[in-house]
Amino acid sequence: MIHYHGTPITPRHKLLEMSGRHFCVSYARPEDLKTCLEIGQSVMLDNGAFSAFTRGKTLNIPKFYAWIENNLIAPHWAVIPDVIGGTEDDQRKGLREWPFPDFLSAPVWHMNLSVDYLLELADRYPKICIGSSGDFWHVGSRKWVQRMDEAFNELSKRRFLPWIHGMRMLSQSDKRWPFASADSTNVAQSHSPSRGKPKISPEVLAHRIDAVQSPKRYIPNPQVDLWT
Repeated sequence: MIHYHGTPITPRHKLLEMSGRHFCVSYARPEDLKTCLEIGQSVMLDNGAFSAFTRGKTLNIPKFYAWIENNLIAPHWAVIPDVIGGTEDDQRKGLREWPFPDFLSAPVWHMNLSVDYLLELADRYPKICIGSSGDFWHVGSRKWVQRMDEAFNELSKRRFLPWIHGMRMLSQSDKRWPFASADSTNVAQSHSPSRGKPKISPEVLAHRIDAVQSPKRYIPNPQVDLWT
């Protein structure tokens, strides 16, 4: 499992200590992109839709395209613009307008949308992001766990799972879902200067997070309560 650590991570020398990690850089907070491309194994270029949604703003898609234009090269990849709270047709419209190769891209399946739409994405794209939304906004809640089980019950009927990326889901790495990758801002938030002197360095925390791996296969176990 690949662990993408969200940025920005400050001060800069603390980010540099994380050389060799994988990073997630959002269009909403792009200031660490150049450094992450220089020191990271790979960079997930997030479209910033989550930040825009929580702030009541609209994602500027043309500017996002321009931002990734010269940086979208393997092993780096980008999250296709999505509409949080939108319909499946809203999502399909964004996919049709996306000008970059599928193998460098990942659409988002929002958990409030149908599982059939998830399977539709799995038929076309090699990598899919799962985003918590609607009644499933809170990662790890009872409803969230049940919905995640529904999704993987269907995906696991295939011989091979697609690459599933969990957005804001690094905290679920040790649970029963076989994520290929996930991201979170746990390191950045735990090391925020506004929280005072950190008790643990970003590199040490990242090492601990990266040591936790998801299972290779999905094995449902409804007897185990996972929700928080």
